[in-house]
Amino acid sequence: MIFFIVQFSRNPTANGVGVDLLKGGIMKIGIPKGLLYCKYHPFLTTFFTKLGCDVVISEDTNKNILDAGVKYCVDEACMPVKIFHGHVASIKDRCDILVIPRIMQLWKNEYICPKFCGLPEMVINSIDNLPPTISEPIYATSQKKLYNWAKAAGKYLGKSNNKVRLAFHSALNAQRDYEEGIFDKGYEVNVALIGHPYNIYDSFSNMNLVKKLNKLGVGIVTGEFTHEDTLRDVAKKLYKKPFWTFTRENYGFAINVAKEKIVDGIIYVSSFNCGPDSIIIELIKNSLPHFPFLILKIDEHTGEAGIDTRIEAFADMLERRTRIESNFSTHG
Repeated sequence: MIFFIVQFSRNPTANGVGVDLLKGGIMKIGIPKGLLYCKYHPFLTTFFTKLGCDVVISEDTNKNILDAGVKYCVDEACMPVKIFHGHVASIKDRCDILVIPRIMQLWKNEYICPKFCGLPEMVINSIDNLPPTISEPIYATSQKKLYNWAKAAGKYLGKSNNKVRLAFHSALNAQRDYEEGIFDKGYEVNVALIGHPYNIYDSFSNMNLVKKLNKLGVGIVTGEFTHEDTLRDVAKKLYKKPFWTFTRENYGFAINVAKEKIVDGIIYVSSFNCGPDSIIIELIKNSLPHFPFLILKIDEHTGEAGIDTRIEAFADMLERRTRIESNFSTHG
């Protein structure tokens, strides 16, 4: 399991307001439903709820949230970062403290997308009238460090050590019990769906890609069902160890499912302007030159009709290839 670690700032960025907010009643903690919320929401929501806070979560991504994100965010950012801005804008007036995760590392000697590192500054300098924010660096290394975060968070909110400990273990169990990933069974044709988690699991961003593939008779497998050791072993064969965590994981997953013949093809969902993806896509293409590989680039301007046409053609090609085992083109 990857642990979610946050260090809290003693000097919130907005208005200088801290634990005194508690004097007015139950603390409302705002958590934007963007970026890696899809992976770590069980821990965050359980921890703050068990501490007696009222957790305010933004609604699912929709057109209004995307439009707000495009309005507030810098043009050069990728769509997931713009969407995060939209989620922040949608809940900033409904919470006392806002969580803006600055995710630096999930594993030792690796880093996350560079825009994660400066995410709080991007949001704070783009959206006015924000509440105090929790925006210190986030690391995912050990349970011990995670508990250090929990103690700091509890002290910040004026909670006792005993209550913090109980909330921490409840949150940890909730994260461990959370089942994520897709592994469809019973389909004649199957594809590996690869990309950053928020591109895979945000149905608005990818225009309901999962449902559309299933409707076309295509099963889906995602990277959560490949062991971490396998992902690392595959990546070790590269000339240089990947600097970015998602680059290593996505490369390892793609090469392994193709080698083990777990799927018939690969669909990579990538955000336009994503630097790490521009590297990993080329690495996969070079390593699997003859394996069916479809790249779907998405941003706020992507047309749904174009996406539909491409996945329908790819699914048709895979079905024909599976049935008659001929040498059809591997390009979707």
